[in-house]
Amino acid sequence: MPAKAADPQDPPPEAPHYLGHRERLRERFHGAGPDALSDYELLEMALFPALPRRDTKPLAKALLKKFGSFAEVVHAPEARLREVDGIKDASIHQLKLIAAAASRIAKGELKQRTALSSWNDVIDYCRTTMAFADKEQFRILFLDKRNQLIADEVQQTGTVDHTPVYPREVIKRALELSATAILLVHNHPSGDPTPSQADIHMTKAIVDIAAPLGISVHDHIIVGKNGHASLKGLRLI
Repeated sequence: MPAKAADPQDPPPEAPHYLGHRERLRERFHGAGPDALSDYELLEMALFPALPRRDTKPLAKALLKKFGSFAEVVHAPEARLREVDGIKDASIHQLKLIAAAASRIAKGELKQRTALSSWNDVIDYCRTTMAFADKEQFRILFLDKRNQLIADEVQQTGTVDHTPVYPREVIKRALELSATAILLVHNHPSGDPTPSQADIHMTKAIVDIAAPLGISVHDHIIVGKNGHASLKGLRLI
């Protein structure tokens, strides 16, 4: 039986309700700026390209409920993101693209400045790249005599609560790069940046080897989602 022809007097089919919502969010974003949007609204917009035919508000709220903040969502491990109903490859790729872009921008800003005269940039970069990782990473920023960044390298990646660090390998790499100073950074996936006794002993071992070679250890910064700690600031080195 042929399908019934549409009556020209019939009202046009309604557009999905979320299309108007998306347009209003875009208008607020462009008119008032990103600060006018809450975390879940910004996350909604971030998911638009991945889910063009779906209301992203419930998914954004579910992600925030599980992980806590926009930053924790985009840095969450892929396996944990997949635990959220509705998250597929396209959404994960979109979130990881945002995380990579944030890290690249922070690193670019750090490279354009003299590191130690831009301490806030150093902290922002370290937190952006490491604070939300699910495994410990040990990173070194190698500096020249003007405190300009020569290189930024992840030396080791460990487990959720331990990263093996070999002081002599750290100093060997500094000599290879002709660095005159280094800044040590690692993360605590637990979120608490309080230095452990192992952190303190390892840092002192690096300082003891570096000093006779004319290499200064400016600091050891520990980052976590709950903040950061400076061993120099705490007078532990």
